[in-house]
Amino acid sequence: MEQAILISEKDNVAVALRPLEQGATVNLDGCQVTALENIPQGHKISVRPIGKGKDVVKYGFPIGHATKEIAMGSWVHTHNMATNLSGEQEYSYEPESAGDAGEPCPREPLFFQGFGRGDGKAGVRNEIWVIPAVGCVNDIAKQMVRENQDLVRGSIDGLYAFPHPFGCSQTGADHAQTRKLLAALAQHPNAGAVLVLSLGCENLTQGQFKEELGDYEEGRIKFLTCQEVEDELAEGRKLLQECAAYAGQFHRTPIPINKLVVGMKCGASDGLSGITANPAVGRFSDLLVAQGGSTILTEVPEMFGAEGMLMNRCASWEIFCKAVDMVNGFKHYFLSHHEVVYENPSPGNRQGGITTLEDKSCGCVQKGGTAQISDVIGYGSQIKKKGLNMLYGPGNDLVSCTALTAAGAHIILFTTGRGTPFGAPVPTIKIATNSQIAMRKKNWIDFNAGTVAKGESLGSAGERLLCHVLAVAGGEKARNEVQGYREISIFKDGVVL
Repeated sequence: MEQAILISEKDNVAVALRPLEQGATVNLDGCQVTALENIPQGHKISVRPIGKGKDVVKYGFPIGHATKEIAMGSWVHTHNMATNLSGEQEYSYEPESAGDAGEPCPREPLFFQGFGRGDGKAGVRNEIWVIPAVGCVNDIAKQMVRENQDLVRGSIDGLYAFPHPFGCSQTGADHAQTRKLLAALAQHPNAGAVLVLSLGCENLTQGQFKEELGDYEEGRIKFLTCQEVEDELAEGRKLLQECAAYAGQFHRTPIPINKLVVGMKCGASDGLSGITANPAVGRFSDLLVAQGGSTILTEVPEMFGAEGMLMNRCASWEIFCKAVDMVNGFKHYFLSHHEVVYENPSPGNRQGGITTLEDKSCGCVQKGGTAQISDVIGYGSQIKKKGLNMLYGPGNDLVSCTALTAAGAHIILFTTGRGTPFGAPVPTIKIATNSQIAMRKKNWIDFNAGTVAKGESLGSAGERLLCHVLAVAGGEKARNEVQGYREISIFKDGVVL
């Protein structure tokens, strides 16, 4: 078994696939490198001398620069390297020619057992969702869910509430994006029926919610304003019974995979994330896109320093300009709050072997595979084009997964090197970057991509992941669903009144 991997022939650092003890010798493309010190799993070892101020190169891209002379065989981390990032920058568009993406060979059309909806979309779950329009009714929503579990029968998969703290005391863009995101959740095809629960005096009025929805099926989406009824729990029961009658009409049937939308996210990453799990998700993404399906890549701050790996894959100049505006817009968001754009990775990321934001970003964008980028969409927006989409959103796990759900993701693939229990409103498949965490946290982890570090090809891992996703789309529960872990969080920028 290999002890370390050189990701690109351009790299001057390799990644330890297992802990390397001082004096250990590793063979890398015919070159022998002796570790001058102990190097933890997932961390970097220099494969040639790196002069002070020179770039440290991984994935074939600079991920920072040496802050001192680094001898061959040294541990390369925060003590001897730093980021190259500063603020906003200009980009040039040099589109990749046809074939550069290396798309998979055509194959027989695939299907999953899902729920066809009247608007032509499909769901992988048939649930009833209670969505508070304002945080003041969160506990009422939760009580309604607790007291009406008897309605979960037949083809109905569950009854869930999604509390949050907003919907009132917000102004401007914050109020608008709360309204937009909640309306998008109400339209999600995994929800067979929805009850929107209002208080009655909040900023996000029932009228605004309906206006944001546009045309909607009145049998599918119900509204209740608690201040307008004597007993909100009794009235809620009646409306949830109507929701159950409507949702109960749907049953699983074979659905073409081209209707499937999958979000892609990483969290609690480690030094193997960009070598095992993230590129395995990238292979999956290419397979799904080749079948006419859709994937969504978000976490804009975790593209900083690696955006060049994505920009030239934009399908057109127009999409390229939207991508540039998204990336520089998020950098401006950081700078407008007097924050540096490279204040990342987290302490856990660093402990796992990720040194700079570029290091993290180059691994993060591996989830996007090699397909062209078909569109760039805003926060709270729903995807309109099939293929690989980029979504405006932060790196925060809860906020970005909520945005992926609102964008239309039926399922979220969440890669992790250290483990996390979090779940979005949709099945959130946790993919381990290393076999140790897959074995240790079986109650969190759904899929082990750590096998790549032990010799499995990325193509094989991508195929395995595709099979697993189809099983979950057909009704197999993800670990977050088994544990009952599902929640939302809404992006906020401005003041709270």
